[in-house]
Amino acid sequence: MKRYDRLKDIQRLDPERDFLEIYRITATYEFPWDIARALELALYRTYAVPSIGRLLAETAELTDRSQKRYDDTALLLDAVVEHGFDSDPGRTALRRINRMHNSYDISNDDMRYVLCTFVVTPKRWLDAYGWRRLSDHELRACAAYYRTLGTHMGIRDLPQTYEDFERTLDTYEAAQFGWDAGARSVSDATLELMASWYPRPLAPIVRGASLALLDDSLLRAFRYAQPSAAARSLTRGALRLRARAVRLLPPRTKPHYARQNPEIRGYPNGYEVAALGTFPTPGVGGCPVPHRRPDTRAQ
Repeated sequence: MKRYDRLKDIQRLDPERDFLEIYRITATYEFPWDIARALELALYRTYAVPSIGRLLAETAELTDRSQKRYDDTALLLDAVVEHGFDSDPGRTALRRINRMHNSYDISNDDMRYVLCTFVVTPKRWLDAYGWRRLSDHELRACAAYYRTLGTHMGIRDLPQTYEDFERTLDTYEAAQFGWDAGARSVSDATLELMASWYPRPLAPIVRGASLALLDDSLLRAFRYAQPSAAARSLTRGALRLRARAVRLLPPRTKPHYARQNPEIRGYPNGYEVAALGTFPTPGVGGCPVPHRRPDTRAQ
């Protein structure tokens, strides 16, 4: 198999009918490391919406139990990618997600925005740092995949195309991004978590590199100082150099799922999907990603 053979396979599929197969190939064969980083950044972006960041601070899940919250979120989303929406693990993961989110009355607009970050941020990350850009087939399949996820989560007025997701995200961020002290505490805790994945002497470098990847709108919302031009150049240059190296490698022969990532540290002896996440009392706390109480649940 050659480097671009899987892209050729993708282009033979129907992005509306075969969206799960296309998304799975993209996320687990073509770009597993990049998709993991991009989804981390996607969730991080949501903190800059004060209504989201404030609630995440109130639950304390991302400040007091950062590693568990990271693990559970990644593993629940991963179960759907790996097994599909209609599988037992996928349905169980969706029920867990919905039951946690049912603990809060969150606006449909916030919920839809979070979903948009999952679609738009990976595309923009790969435009900048991927070994190739996403094809039109992959963008259409990604939009269809997250429309389906949004339907299972009871989100109303879902965007239909990638362009709709992108327009919704940009409009919402322009209107909603702003300062909140609780959101800043969640941001700081997330940066500390990412630094903890590396040897302690590297922690300041990891934090600096993470800040160097943030755009100006995020830096303003969290009131972080502007990274130096040198830090931005070095960080982004290193990622582009990695992309060129990956382009020269042979294609992956086995899928790589989020559960295989070294950053997942909380379940060394395995896990049950049904036991992931929190089991909050409605209205009290524990939701990892804020959403309104959906009208429908995964069946």
